[in-house]
Amino acid sequence: MSRRRGLVAATAVIALTLAGCGSGSKGAAAGGRGTTSSSTPTHVVSKVLGTGVTATTIKLGVSLVDFSCVAQYVESIRLNQQQVFQAYIDNINATGGINGRKIIPVFKTYCPLSSPSDINVQLCTSFADDDKVFAVIGYLSDAATDGSAETCLAKQHHTVVISYNLTRAIMSLSPPGMILYPGATPERTDRVVFELLKKQGTLTGKKVAVLAEASTKAEVQNVILPGLKKIGVSSGTPAYLTLSGADTTAAQSQLASFIERWKSENVNALYIAGEGVASQQFMEKVVAGMPGVTLMTDVGDTLGFGKQEQQAGVRPNPYAGLLTAGGFAAHDYDHSANWKYCAGIYEKYTHKVAPDAETVIPGPNGKTLDTNGSINDACQSLSLFHDVATKVGPYLNDTNWVSAVDNYGPIANRGGGPYASLHTSKYDFDDTFQLQYFDPTIPPTGNWKPLTPYENLPE
Repeated sequence: MSRRRGLVAATAVIALTLAGCGSGSKGAAAGGRGTTSSSTPTHVVSKVLGTGVTATTIKLGVSLVDFSCVAQYVESIRLNQQQVFQAYIDNINATGGINGRKIIPVFKTYCPLSSPSDINVQLCTSFADDDKVFAVIGYLSDAATDGSAETCLAKQHHTVVISYNLTRAIMSLSPPGMILYPGATPERTDRVVFELLKKQGTLTGKKVAVLAEASTKAEVQNVILPGLKKIGVSSGTPAYLTLSGADTTAAQSQLASFIERWKSENVNALYIAGEGVASQQFMEKVVAGMPGVTLMTDVGDTLGFGKQEQQAGVRPNPYAGLLTAGGFAAHDYDHSANWKYCAGIYEKYTHKVAPDAETVIPGPNGKTLDTNGSINDACQSLSLFHDVATKVGPYLNDTNWVSAVDNYGPIANRGGGPYASLHTSKYDFDDTFQLQYFDPTIPPTGNWKPLTPYENLPE
Protein backbone atom coordinates (compact mmCIF):
# COMPACT_ATOMS: atom_id res chain seq x y z
CA MET A 1 0.00 0.00 0.00
CA SER A 2 1.58 3.24 -1.17
CA ARG A 3 2.45 5.96 1.34
CA ARG A 4 2.63 8.83 -1.10
CA ARG A 5 -0.12 9.70 -3.53
CA GLY A 6 0.60 10.28 -7.19
CA LEU A 7 -1.89 13.02 -8.08
CA VAL A 8 0.57 15.36 -9.76
CA ALA A 9 -0.25 18.17 -12.16
CA ALA A 10 2.86 18.06 -14.31
CA THR A 11 1.75 16.62 -17.65
CA ALA A 12 5.11 14.92 -18.08
CA VAL A 13 4.46 12.53 -15.21
CA ILE A 14 0.71 12.57 -14.62
CA ALA A 15 0.14 9.51 -16.79
CA LEU A 16 2.59 7.62 -14.62
CA THR A 17 1.79 8.84 -11.15
CA LEU A 18 -1.98 8.95 -11.17
CA ALA A 19 -1.92 5.16 -11.42
CA GLY A 20 -0.72 5.13 -7.81
CA CYS A 21 -3.46 7.44 -6.55
CA GLY A 22 -5.55 4.96 -4.62
CA SER A 23 -5.00 2.46 -1.85
CA GLY A 24 -2.49 4.83 -0.40
CA SER A 25 -0.68 5.19 2.86
CA LYS A 26 -2.36 2.89 5.29
CA GLY A 27 -1.88 1.61 8.79
CA ALA A 28 -4.93 0.66 10.83
CA ALA A 29 -5.96 -0.62 14.20
CA ALA A 30 -8.49 -3.43 14.26
CA GLY A 31 -12.02 -3.04 15.56
CA GLY A 32 -13.95 0.00 16.76
CA ARG A 33 -13.65 3.59 15.59
CA GLY A 34 -10.37 4.57 17.14
CA THR A 35 -8.71 3.94 20.45
CA THR A 36 -10.07 4.51 23.93
CA SER A 37 -8.43 7.91 24.05
CA SER A 38 -10.49 9.15 21.09
CA SER A 39 -13.67 9.14 23.18
CA THR A 40 -12.10 11.07 26.04
CA PRO A 41 -12.39 14.87 25.62
CA THR A 42 -9.05 16.64 25.69
CA HIS A 43 -8.17 19.64 27.83
CA VAL A 44 -10.43 22.51 26.76
CA VAL A 45 -8.38 25.52 25.71
CA SER A 46 -11.15 27.68 24.30
CA LYS A 47 -14.87 27.56 25.08
CA VAL A 48 -16.16 28.81 21.74
CA LEU A 49 -17.41 27.12 18.60
CA GLY A 50 -15.20 27.28 15.54
CA THR A 51 -16.06 28.46 12.04
CA GLY A 52 -18.58 26.14 10.44
CA VAL A 53 -19.65 24.61 13.77
CA THR A 54 -23.10 25.00 15.33
CA ALA A 55 -24.77 23.27 18.23
CA THR A 56 -25.96 20.50 15.91
CA THR A 57 -23.77 20.54 12.78
CA ILE A 58 -20.20 20.65 11.45
CA LYS A 59 -19.61 21.94 7.94
CA LEU A 60 -16.89 19.81 6.30
CA GLY A 61 -15.27 20.44 2.93
CA VAL A 62 -14.50 17.40 0.77
CA SER A 63 -12.07 18.00 -2.09
CA LEU A 64 -11.84 15.42 -4.88
CA VAL A 65 -9.90 15.12 -8.13
CA ASP A 66 -11.90 15.59 -11.33
CA PHE A 67 -10.80 12.53 -13.27
CA SER A 68 -12.59 13.63 -16.42
CA CYS A 69 -9.85 16.21 -17.00
CA VAL A 70 -7.00 13.71 -16.70
CA ALA A 71 -8.62 10.54 -18.07
CA GLN A 72 -6.59 10.67 -21.28
CA TYR A 73 -3.36 10.52 -19.29
CA VAL A 74 -4.11 7.73 -16.83
CA GLU A 75 -4.87 4.03 -16.80
CA SER A 76 -7.02 4.04 -13.66
CA ILE A 77 -9.87 6.41 -12.83
CA ARG A 78 -12.32 7.02 -10.02
CA LEU A 79 -16.05 7.38 -10.56
CA ASN A 80 -18.87 8.23 -8.13
CA GLN A 81 -16.44 9.55 -5.55
CA GLN A 82 -19.02 11.77 -3.89
CA GLN A 83 -21.32 8.81 -3.36
CA VAL A 84 -18.49 6.90 -1.67
CA PHE A 85 -17.59 9.72 0.72
CA GLN A 86 -21.25 10.36 1.45
CA ALA A 87 -21.62 6.75 2.64
CA TYR A 88 -19.11 7.29 5.44
CA ILE A 89 -20.59 10.66 6.33
CA ASP A 90 -24.03 9.05 6.53
CA ASN A 91 -22.62 6.34 8.77
CA ILE A 92 -21.14 8.88 11.19
CA ASN A 93 -24.37 10.87 11.24
CA ALA A 94 -26.44 7.75 11.81
CA THR A 95 -24.31 6.55 14.72
CA GLY A 96 -24.41 9.63 16.94
CA GLY A 97 -22.43 12.03 14.81
CA ILE A 98 -19.51 13.82 16.46
CA ASN A 99 -20.46 14.68 20.01
CA GLY A 100 -24.05 14.87 18.80
CA ARG A 101 -23.26 17.01 15.74
CA LYS A 102 -23.97 15.87 12.20
CA ILE A 103 -21.54 16.45 9.35
CA ILE A 104 -22.79 18.73 6.59
CA PRO A 105 -20.52 18.06 3.59
CA VAL A 106 -19.51 20.59 0.93
CA PHE A 107 -18.13 18.74 -2.10
CA LYS A 108 -15.82 20.27 -4.69
CA THR A 109 -13.66 18.81 -7.47
CA TYR A 110 -10.57 20.24 -9.10
CA CYS A 111 -8.41 19.46 -12.11
CA PRO A 112 -4.76 18.68 -11.30
CA LEU A 113 -3.78 20.25 -14.62
CA SER A 114 -4.97 23.66 -13.42
CA SER A 115 -2.46 26.27 -12.30
CA PRO A 116 -1.70 26.52 -8.56
CA SER A 117 -3.40 29.92 -8.41
CA ASP A 118 -6.57 28.55 -10.00
CA ILE A 119 -6.60 25.64 -7.56
CA ASN A 120 -6.18 28.01 -4.62
CA VAL A 121 -9.12 30.13 -5.75
CA GLN A 122 -11.25 27.09 -6.50
CA LEU A 123 -10.49 25.27 -3.27
CA CYS A 124 -8.94 27.43 -0.55
CA THR A 125 -10.80 30.66 -1.14
CA SER A 126 -14.05 28.92 -1.98
CA PHE A 127 -14.04 26.54 1.00
CA ALA A 128 -12.87 29.15 3.51
CA ASP A 129 -14.50 32.41 2.38
CA ASP A 130 -17.62 31.26 0.56
CA ASP A 131 -18.58 28.08 2.39
CA LYS A 132 -16.94 28.81 5.75
CA VAL A 133 -16.19 25.17 6.52
CA PHE A 134 -14.52 24.03 9.75
CA ALA A 135 -12.19 21.58 7.99
CA VAL A 136 -11.33 20.20 4.55
CA ILE A 137 -10.46 16.58 3.77
CA GLY A 138 -9.35 14.86 0.56
CA TYR A 139 -7.03 15.88 -2.26
CA LEU A 140 -6.16 19.56 -2.36
CA SER A 141 -2.98 19.87 -4.36
CA ASP A 142 -0.15 17.93 -5.92
CA ALA A 143 3.57 17.73 -6.42
CA ALA A 144 3.54 20.78 -8.71
CA THR A 145 1.76 23.16 -6.32
CA ASP A 146 3.93 22.56 -3.25
CA GLY A 147 0.94 22.31 -0.96
CA SER A 148 -0.15 25.88 -1.54
CA ALA A 149 -3.86 25.09 -1.14
CA GLU A 150 -3.27 23.35 2.19
CA THR A 151 -1.09 26.23 3.40
CA CYS A 152 -3.67 28.78 2.27
CA LEU A 153 -6.39 27.00 4.25
CA ALA A 154 -4.46 26.10 7.40
CA LYS A 155 -2.26 29.18 7.77
CA GLN A 156 -4.22 32.01 6.24
CA HIS A 157 -7.75 30.87 7.08
CA HIS A 158 -7.17 28.73 10.21
CA THR A 159 -9.05 25.85 8.59
CA VAL A 160 -8.18 22.28 9.61
CA VAL A 161 -6.85 20.15 6.74
CA ILE A 162 -6.58 16.36 6.31
CA SER A 163 -4.88 15.79 2.98
CA TYR A 164 -2.38 13.81 0.90
CA ASN A 165 0.64 14.57 -1.32
CA LEU A 166 2.33 16.22 1.64
CA THR A 167 5.86 16.54 2.92
CA ARG A 168 7.01 17.65 6.34
CA ALA A 169 8.45 20.76 4.69
CA ILE A 170 5.02 21.68 3.34
CA MET A 171 3.26 20.91 6.62
CA SER A 172 5.76 23.04 8.56
CA LEU A 173 4.61 26.14 6.66
CA SER A 174 1.34 26.08 8.65
CA PRO A 175 0.63 26.19 12.40
CA PRO A 176 1.44 22.81 14.04
CA GLY A 177 -1.48 20.40 14.18
CA MET A 178 -3.61 22.22 11.62
CA ILE A 179 -2.63 19.84 8.80
CA LEU A 180 -2.77 16.07 9.26
CA TYR A 181 -1.45 13.54 6.77
CA PRO A 182 -3.03 10.05 6.87
CA GLY A 183 0.25 8.42 5.97
CA ALA A 184 3.98 8.91 6.46
CA THR A 185 5.80 11.89 4.98
CA PRO A 186 8.77 11.17 2.72
CA GLU A 187 11.10 12.69 5.31
CA ARG A 188 9.99 10.21 7.97
CA THR A 189 9.95 7.36 5.44
CA ASP A 190 13.57 8.20 4.58
CA ARG A 191 14.63 7.73 8.19
CA VAL A 192 12.72 4.45 8.43
CA VAL A 193 14.27 3.14 5.20
CA PHE A 194 17.76 3.81 6.53
CA GLU A 195 16.95 2.23 9.91
CA LEU A 196 15.66 -0.93 8.26
CA LEU A 197 18.51 -1.09 5.72
CA LYS A 198 21.04 -0.77 8.53
CA LYS A 199 19.44 -3.66 10.42
CA GLN A 200 19.68 -5.80 7.30
CA GLY A 201 23.21 -4.73 6.41
CA THR A 202 21.99 -4.01 2.88
CA LEU A 203 24.30 -1.06 2.29
CA THR A 204 27.48 -2.63 3.60
CA GLY A 205 30.20 -1.89 1.06
CA LYS A 206 27.91 0.37 -0.97
CA LYS A 207 28.48 3.93 -2.11
CA VAL A 208 25.16 5.71 -2.45
CA ALA A 209 24.25 8.72 -4.57
CA VAL A 210 20.91 10.50 -4.53
CA LEU A 211 18.79 11.09 -7.63
CA ALA A 212 16.30 13.81 -6.83
CA GLU A 213 14.10 16.53 -8.24
CA ALA A 214 15.10 20.12 -7.64
CA SER A 215 11.94 20.49 -5.54
CA THR A 216 13.18 17.85 -3.06
CA LYS A 217 16.59 19.43 -2.47
CA ALA A 218 15.77 20.44 1.10
CA GLU A 219 14.67 16.87 1.90
CA VAL A 220 17.90 15.51 0.46
CA GLN A 221 20.15 17.95 2.30
CA ASN A 222 18.31 17.90 5.63
CA VAL A 223 17.23 14.26 5.87
CA ILE A 224 18.60 11.87 3.26
CA LEU A 225 22.31 12.78 3.21
CA PRO A 226 22.51 13.10 7.02
CA GLY A 227 20.64 9.78 7.28
CA LEU A 228 23.18 8.03 5.09
CA LYS A 229 26.03 9.54 7.08
CA LYS A 230 24.42 8.46 10.35
CA ILE A 231 24.41 4.80 9.30
CA GLY A 232 28.01 5.01 8.09
CA VAL A 233 27.42 4.92 4.33
CA SER A 234 29.59 6.96 1.96
CA SER A 235 27.85 9.18 -0.58
CA GLY A 236 28.44 10.18 -4.15
CA THR A 237 27.47 13.48 -5.77
CA PRO A 238 23.71 14.15 -5.45
CA ALA A 239 21.81 14.93 -8.64
CA TYR A 240 18.96 17.44 -8.66
CA LEU A 241 17.11 17.23 -11.97
CA THR A 242 15.06 20.19 -13.13
CA LEU A 243 11.63 19.02 -14.26
CA SER A 244 9.44 21.51 -16.09
CA GLY A 245 6.25 20.42 -17.83
CA ALA A 246 6.18 17.74 -20.48
CA ASP A 247 9.60 18.46 -21.97
CA THR A 248 12.19 16.41 -20.07
CA THR A 249 15.02 16.86 -22.58
CA ALA A 250 17.14 18.96 -20.23
CA ALA A 251 16.55 16.59 -17.31
CA GLN A 252 17.50 13.59 -19.44
CA SER A 253 20.74 15.33 -20.42
CA GLN A 254 21.45 16.14 -16.76
CA LEU A 255 20.93 12.51 -15.80
CA ALA A 256 23.26 11.24 -18.52
CA SER A 257 26.04 13.47 -17.18
CA PHE A 258 25.47 12.33 -13.61
CA ILE A 259 25.52 8.67 -14.59
CA GLU A 260 29.02 9.13 -16.02
CA ARG A 261 30.09 11.01 -12.87
CA TRP A 262 28.68 8.29 -10.61
CA LYS A 263 30.60 5.65 -12.52
CA SER A 264 33.82 7.56 -11.94
CA GLU A 265 32.95 7.83 -8.22
CA ASN A 266 32.28 4.07 -8.00
CA VAL A 267 28.66 4.65 -6.99
CA ASN A 268 26.77 1.35 -6.91
CA ALA A 269 23.51 2.35 -5.21
CA LEU A 270 20.98 5.14 -5.79
CA TYR A 271 18.37 6.65 -3.51
CA ILE A 272 15.45 8.07 -5.51
CA ALA A 273 13.63 11.12 -4.08
CA GLY A 274 10.63 12.47 -5.98
CA GLU A 275 7.85 11.01 -8.13
CA GLY A 276 9.09 12.67 -11.30
CA VAL A 277 12.62 11.22 -11.24
CA ALA A 278 11.20 7.85 -10.17
CA SER A 279 9.23 7.56 -13.42
CA GLN A 280 10.06 5.12 -16.21
CA GLN A 281 11.98 7.39 -18.54
CA PHE A 282 14.59 8.07 -15.85
CA MET A 283 14.74 4.62 -14.27
CA GLU A 284 15.22 2.94 -17.63
CA LYS A 285 18.19 5.22 -18.32
CA VAL A 286 19.69 4.61 -14.87
CA VAL A 287 19.51 0.83 -15.05
CA ALA A 288 20.83 0.76 -18.61
CA GLY A 289 23.75 3.01 -17.71
CA MET A 290 24.55 1.42 -14.34
CA PRO A 291 23.88 -2.34 -14.57
CA GLY A 292 23.47 -4.00 -11.19
CA VAL A 293 22.88 -0.73 -9.32
CA THR A 294 20.92 -1.07 -6.05
CA LEU A 295 17.85 1.18 -6.08
CA MET A 296 16.08 2.58 -3.01
CA THR A 297 13.27 5.12 -2.66
CA ASP A 298 10.74 6.80 -0.41
CA VAL A 299 8.26 7.01 -3.30
CA GLY A 300 5.59 4.36 -2.80
CA ASP A 301 4.04 5.13 -6.18
CA THR A 302 6.96 3.40 -7.87
CA LEU A 303 4.80 0.29 -7.55
CA GLY A 304 2.56 1.65 -10.29
CA PHE A 305 5.56 2.41 -12.49
CA GLY A 306 6.94 -1.10 -12.05
CA LYS A 307 3.60 -2.67 -12.86
CA GLN A 308 3.27 -0.58 -16.03
CA GLU A 309 6.74 -1.61 -17.20
CA GLN A 310 5.91 -5.26 -16.59
CA GLN A 311 2.62 -4.98 -18.43
CA ALA A 312 4.34 -3.24 -21.34
CA GLY A 313 6.86 -6.08 -21.62
CA VAL A 314 9.95 -4.04 -20.66
CA ARG A 315 12.68 -6.54 -19.80
CA PRO A 316 14.55 -6.37 -17.59
CA ASN A 317 12.07 -4.43 -15.53
CA PRO A 318 14.06 -1.41 -14.26
CA TYR A 319 12.18 -1.48 -10.94
CA ALA A 320 13.05 -5.09 -10.14
CA GLY A 321 14.62 -5.23 -6.68
CA LEU A 322 13.88 -1.58 -5.84
CA LEU A 323 13.79 -1.21 -2.04
CA THR A 324 11.47 0.90 0.11
CA ALA A 325 9.75 0.99 3.48
CA GLY A 326 6.14 0.04 2.89
CA GLY A 327 2.97 -0.31 4.88
CA PHE A 328 0.43 -3.10 5.12
CA ALA A 329 0.45 -5.23 1.96
CA ALA A 330 -2.70 -5.30 -0.14
CA HIS A 331 -3.31 -9.00 0.50
CA ASP A 332 -2.90 -8.58 4.26
CA TYR A 333 -5.22 -5.59 4.29
CA ASP A 334 -7.84 -7.40 2.22
CA HIS A 335 -8.07 -10.03 4.95
CA SER A 336 -8.03 -7.61 7.89
CA ALA A 337 -10.75 -6.44 10.27
CA ASN A 338 -10.23 -2.92 8.98
CA TRP A 339 -11.13 -3.77 5.40
CA LYS A 340 -14.16 -5.64 6.72
CA TYR A 341 -15.14 -2.50 8.62
CA CYS A 342 -14.67 -0.11 5.67
CA ALA A 343 -16.24 -2.49 3.16
CA GLY A 344 -19.22 -3.04 5.44
CA ILE A 345 -20.08 0.66 5.56
CA TYR A 346 -19.70 1.05 1.80
CA GLU A 347 -21.94 -1.92 1.11
CA LYS A 348 -24.56 -0.85 3.65
CA TYR A 349 -25.03 2.60 2.17
CA THR A 350 -24.40 1.99 -1.54
CA HIS A 351 -25.85 -1.56 -1.82
CA LYS A 352 -22.83 -2.49 -3.92
CA VAL A 353 -20.07 -5.04 -3.36
CA ALA A 354 -16.87 -3.39 -2.12
CA PRO A 355 -13.94 -4.43 -4.35
CA ASP A 356 -10.78 -5.20 -2.40
CA ALA A 357 -7.30 -3.97 -3.26
CA GLU A 358 -6.50 -7.06 -5.34
CA THR A 359 -9.61 -6.86 -7.52
CA VAL A 360 -9.24 -5.34 -11.00
CA ILE A 361 -12.42 -3.66 -12.27
CA PRO A 362 -12.67 -2.88 -16.01
CA GLY A 363 -13.92 0.62 -16.72
CA PRO A 364 -14.91 2.68 -19.76
CA ASN A 365 -12.53 3.29 -22.67
CA GLY A 366 -10.12 0.59 -21.58
CA LYS A 367 -9.53 2.14 -18.14
CA THR A 368 -9.70 0.37 -14.78
CA LEU A 369 -11.80 1.67 -11.90
CA ASP A 370 -10.10 2.51 -8.63
CA THR A 371 -13.19 2.15 -6.45
CA ASN A 372 -11.08 0.53 -3.76
CA GLY A 373 -8.93 3.67 -3.54
CA SER A 374 -12.02 5.84 -3.10
CA ILE A 375 -13.34 3.54 -0.37
CA ASN A 376 -10.08 3.56 1.56
CA ASP A 377 -9.56 7.32 1.28
CA ALA A 378 -13.09 8.05 2.44
CA CYS A 379 -13.03 5.53 5.28
CA GLN A 380 -9.58 6.62 6.42
CA SER A 381 -9.95 10.40 6.29
CA LEU A 382 -13.45 10.51 7.75
CA SER A 383 -12.51 8.11 10.55
CA LEU A 384 -9.52 10.30 11.37
CA PHE A 385 -11.65 13.44 11.38
CA HIS A 386 -14.30 11.75 13.53
CA ASP A 387 -11.81 10.46 16.08
CA VAL A 388 -9.91 13.71 16.61
CA ALA A 389 -13.05 15.89 16.59
CA THR A 390 -14.69 13.54 19.10
CA LYS A 391 -11.69 13.85 21.39
CA VAL A 392 -11.94 17.64 21.20
CA GLY A 393 -15.28 17.48 22.99
CA PRO A 394 -18.20 19.93 22.83
CA TYR A 395 -16.15 23.06 22.02
CA LEU A 396 -14.97 22.25 18.51
CA ASN A 397 -12.59 24.91 17.23
CA ASP A 398 -9.13 24.98 15.72
CA THR A 399 -7.36 25.73 19.02
CA ASN A 400 -8.93 22.76 20.79
CA TRP A 401 -8.34 20.64 17.69
CA VAL A 402 -4.58 21.24 17.93
CA SER A 403 -4.65 20.44 21.65
CA ALA A 404 -6.44 17.15 20.91
CA VAL A 405 -3.95 16.22 18.20
CA ASP A 406 -0.93 17.05 20.36
CA ASN A 407 -2.25 14.86 23.18
CA TYR A 408 -3.77 12.01 21.18
CA GLY A 409 -1.29 9.11 21.15
CA PRO A 410 -2.17 5.79 19.43
CA ILE A 411 -5.01 6.17 16.93
CA ALA A 412 -6.88 3.97 14.45
CA ASN A 413 -5.76 4.33 10.84
CA ARG A 414 -8.37 2.78 8.56
CA GLY A 415 -6.82 1.23 5.50
CA GLY A 416 -3.93 -0.96 6.56
CA GLY A 417 -1.66 -2.02 9.38
CA PRO A 418 -1.98 -1.98 13.14
CA TYR A 419 0.19 0.98 14.15
CA ALA A 420 -0.52 4.71 14.00
CA SER A 421 -0.19 7.69 16.32
CA LEU A 422 -0.46 11.47 16.65
CA HIS A 423 1.30 13.73 19.14
CA THR A 424 3.10 17.05 19.37
CA SER A 425 5.33 17.54 16.31
CA LYS A 426 4.06 14.32 14.70
CA TYR A 427 1.21 15.04 12.31
CA ASP A 428 1.64 12.17 9.83
CA PHE A 429 0.21 9.17 11.62
CA ASP A 430 1.14 5.92 9.86
CA ASP A 431 3.64 3.90 11.91
CA THR A 432 3.38 0.46 10.23
CA PHE A 433 6.52 -0.32 8.23
CA GLN A 434 8.39 -3.21 6.68
CA LEU A 435 11.35 -3.32 4.31
CA GLN A 436 10.18 -4.55 0.93
CA TYR A 437 11.26 -4.74 -2.70
CA PHE A 438 9.52 -4.80 -6.06
CA ASP A 439 9.25 -8.32 -7.48
CA PRO A 440 8.04 -8.19 -11.10
CA THR A 441 7.35 -11.94 -11.14
CA ILE A 442 4.41 -11.73 -8.71
CA PRO A 443 1.22 -12.18 -10.79
CA PRO A 444 -0.24 -10.46 -12.64
CA THR A 445 2.20 -7.55 -13.12
CA GLY A 446 4.45 -7.55 -10.05
CA ASN A 447 4.10 -6.29 -6.50
CA TRP A 448 6.01 -5.48 -3.33
CA LYS A 449 7.59 -8.47 -1.58
CA PRO A 450 8.45 -8.24 2.12
CA LEU A 451 11.99 -8.58 3.41
CA THR A 452 11.19 -7.93 7.08
CA PRO A 453 8.15 -8.33 9.36
CA TYR A 454 5.87 -5.39 10.12
CA GLU A 455 7.20 -3.09 12.82
CA ASN A 456 5.78 -0.24 14.87
CA LEU A 457 8.15 2.62 14.05
CA PRO A 458 6.73 5.90 15.34
CA GLU A 459 8.87 8.99 15.57
